[in-house]
Amino acid sequence: MDRTPHILIVDDDREIRDLLSRFLIKHGLRVSTAADGREMANVLCGGAIDLIVLDLMLPGEDGLTLTRNLRAGRSAYQSVRGSDVPIIMLTAMGEETDRIIGLEMGADDYLAKPFNPRELLARIKAVLRRFDTLPTLLSPPEDEASLHSFAGWTLNIQARMLANPKGEAVDISGGEFELLQVFVTHPGRVLNRDQLLDMARGRDAQPFDRSIDVQVSRLRKKIEPDPKKPELIKTVRGGGYMFTPSVSRGSDTQVKP
Repeated sequence: MDRTPHILIVDDDREIRDLLSRFLIKHGLRVSTAADGREMANVLCGGAIDLIVLDLMLPGEDGLTLTRNLRAGRSAYQSVRGSDVPIIMLTAMGEETDRIIGLEMGADDYLAKPFNPRELLARIKAVLRRFDTLPTLLSPPEDEASLHSFAGWTLNIQARMLANPKGEAVDISGGEFELLQVFVTHPGRVLNRDQLLDMARGRDAQPFDRSIDVQVSRLRKKIEPDPKKPELIKTVRGGGYMFTPSVSRGSDTQVKP
């Protein structure tokens, strides 16, 4: 079975699609292309995709809408592995707000146009590394259970799954998973943004990266009883964040599909 990473490029500009396809194929990747959301859905339903390079400005449904629908498994994406396919969003907009919105919608990274294809390749490899292998610092010892339970929730590190107190699986992106893994393996410790970036994203972290704040916000919406008054992930003024609940390892909690 060919395990060469399969990349889907979604951009309405044929020249950009062709240029990126040739460049990525030259560097050992498999590539499919799509010009809009409809073609993107067809490609996703036709085979396994390891990462999507998605343009923000598209005819019809834009990149933000497609990302939101894909993460939610809506309509045409119900039959695909949409909740966890990594997404790198391309945008011609320079506003930081647009990039943050993309991350909040579920994108895992972003790149502003114009860009050097080599930078895109580097980001693709970085995101694939985050999804395929965890940083060594976070890899649990061989004798450590992969199940971590806190406040009724269970994080299965080996299966990369999160279960709520009812035992139901909860959708969680790759970035959210790695950040939550940092928290459950370092409970009760104040971790600043640089430490969180280093542990969750390793050497791929970018200076002044705001994605940690975005990921924390998204995690709070999923696990906090009241995200506006967080109790599990506390903000420490001038310090960073602290995971407050006690964490037990080796729970027998079963995750329902």
